Amino acid sequence: GPGARMTLVVWRHPRPIGAAGRCIGRTDLRVDPRRVKRLARRILMHARRHSMPREVWTSPLARCACVGRCLKRFGFIHHTSTDLLELDFGAWDGLSWDDVGREALQAWEQDFLHHAPGGGESLAQLSLRVERFVAAHARSTCLVVGHGGWINAWRWQQARPPAPATAALWPAPPLYGQRVGPL
Repeated sequence: GPGARMTLVVWRHPRPIGAAGRCIGRTDLRVDPRRVKRLARRILMHARRHSMPREVWTSPLARCACVGRCLKRFGFIHHTSTDLLELDFGAWDGLSWDDVGREALQAWEQDFLHHAPGGGESLAQLSLRVERFVAAHARSTCLVVGHGGWINAWRWQQARPPAPATAALWPAPPLYGQRVGPL
């Protein structure tokens, strides 16, 4: 109805294979199929328990989309959206954090919100994508499988604190497979 509000329930994707110690944004990593199926079953049970639509939105990256494809086998409609992609780390993407280097990380820290790490995308740009997705689904119930950075940007917007001036103010990402929301 006219007063309907968005209900957004987001799960972070399962732990990707080969991500430990690396800067991972758009690098498309695989996920253990057993973890995919486990998360898909948890989402299915949550949707049943709360009478939610059998429809899920995911990033097109494999670590999220594989959960959507599994849910499709359970009768869900699966959509992908580039607005749900993880932060683009540009030239840093896929490198070990040691290879990114302290100097490059300090440059990001000096302008945490607007600096585009690795020449990719700034947190301000990521926040615009989050806003666009939320606005497009403002009057619906959405189940989402997303990335840690996207989820943090969404949670930050929901809490409405001042923009994060430093990395120390940016929250830790949710655990792999963790549900966040509704807020």
